[in-house]
Amino acid sequence: MNGAESLLRSLVASGVEVCFGNPGTSEMHFVAALDAVDGMRPVLGLFEGVVTGAADGYGRMAGKPAATLLHLGPGLANGLANLHNARRASSPVVNIVGDHAASHSRYESPLTSDIKGFARPVSQWIHSSASALTVGADAARAVQASLEGPGQIATLILPADTAWSQADSVAAPLPRPSLAPVNEDTIAHVASLVQGGVRTAILLRGDALHERGLRAAGKIAAKTGARLLSDTFAPRLQRGAGRVPVERLPYFAEQVVDFLAGTELIVMVGAQAPVSFFAYPDKPSWLTPEGCRLAVLSHPHEDGTGALEALAEALGAQDAIAGLSVRKSFERPAIGPLTAESIMRSVARHLPEHAIITEESGLAMAYYGLTESAAPHDFLTLSGGAIGSAMAVSIGAGIACPDRKVVNLLGDGGAMYTVQSLWTQARENIDVVNVIYANRGYKILNNELKRVGASQDGARAASMFDLQDPSLDWVALARGMGVEAVSVASGEDFDAAFASAMQRRGPMLIEALI
Repeated sequence: MNGAESLLRSLVASGVEVCFGNPGTSEMHFVAALDAVDGMRPVLGLFEGVVTGAADGYGRMAGKPAATLLHLGPGLANGLANLHNARRASSPVVNIVGDHAASHSRYESPLTSDIKGFARPVSQWIHSSASALTVGADAARAVQASLEGPGQIATLILPADTAWSQADSVAAPLPRPSLAPVNEDTIAHVASLVQGGVRTAILLRGDALHERGLRAAGKIAAKTGARLLSDTFAPRLQRGAGRVPVERLPYFAEQVVDFLAGTELIVMVGAQAPVSFFAYPDKPSWLTPEGCRLAVLSHPHEDGTGALEALAEALGAQDAIAGLSVRKSFERPAIGPLTAESIMRSVARHLPEHAIITEESGLAMAYYGLTESAAPHDFLTLSGGAIGSAMAVSIGAGIACPDRKVVNLLGDGGAMYTVQSLWTQARENIDVVNVIYANRGYKILNNELKRVGASQDGARAASMFDLQDPSLDWVALARGMGVEAVSVASGEDFDAAFASAMQRRGPMLIEALI
């Protein structure tokens, strides 16, 4: 057994079942070991951003890490944007990054780089294996580190000689870390604040946005009148009919100011206080209303769901009846041009139970509220703000939950960042429908140009946001990578195409011309 096989067997022993990879020469022994070791599913991505984004989606839905396999520093660097998103989502991910053999590193060959330097901004745990004899134990440590609450990025660097040299053993899995409990004094303190008759908002993130946490939060809201809020870009929210509804913080700073006006107390559950996404001239960055008190019920590394249940008990709200979203029947769209609103109405109308929605479009965000009345589903957003996440995230979500339909709502500009995801969707037969909002431009950036007070009339500036010269042909792009596709321009045609897509399995793309 060589080091690569020891590493792979140790990952499998620790519960890692999927490896998203884009390997190169330094990782060839790991690749060869895939045929010698049962229990690991290899998934090829044609760009490292697809690999890391897929690992993010898998971690969000599976609650455990997938491995990534990346080629040296440049390969890792290609995947950094979606590792940033994964870090912001608190997704557990184990990166395996190949490196030159120790004997070769001194020659400063072309691919020599500072791998730790690339990894540091997106990794909470980094280690370079020193020997094939320890690489299995290093793998077990990496998996344990990735599961440190609420989830984090672990990067294990594997020098080539560590992979090809003789190894002795397979490492046993290490204990899985658990979230820290919230102490009783904190529960009592927050209960006293909430009971004070103040206008309260409870800002939720992490596991508190899953069904058990939402039930407890719903009881608290029913008892106290508190508003339940989520971050604008929460990693995973369980919503839809039969679940406790949560209001989503708006995107723009001035909208948040209006949204929170009059709030006297914000209780944070695994969340941070609201801040603006960017700085703007004459607009606030700190969005907590003046005079509003902030209270922390739980930090991200603590058990927010357990804290909500304890708070409900402290408030005497165990028997309170939480308000639930009600399923609504949406009428067929009116005959006419396709709009962002009609797209979301059709999505809400036909979404099957327990589907997964991944969203990366300002137009989809604008009509997010419509799916509150859809069938129960999970909602995944662009947690770190780095464009190019959702199409890759859909791969990981679909592999983690193969019996659930995935619906991908994407802007055409952002979708091009990881368009190679379509090829992997086809190769792995992911049950995903990609809805491309094809408005032929980076429309949100047109708006940002105005908001920051920059010039907005120049043709050169406008050309930086325009996607019409030439226009992207999404049907051709999808079919060229093995994904069935159709283009629609009317509300009734989109409704028919989406309804049909919900009745079939496998990847599909709908180009929505708006």
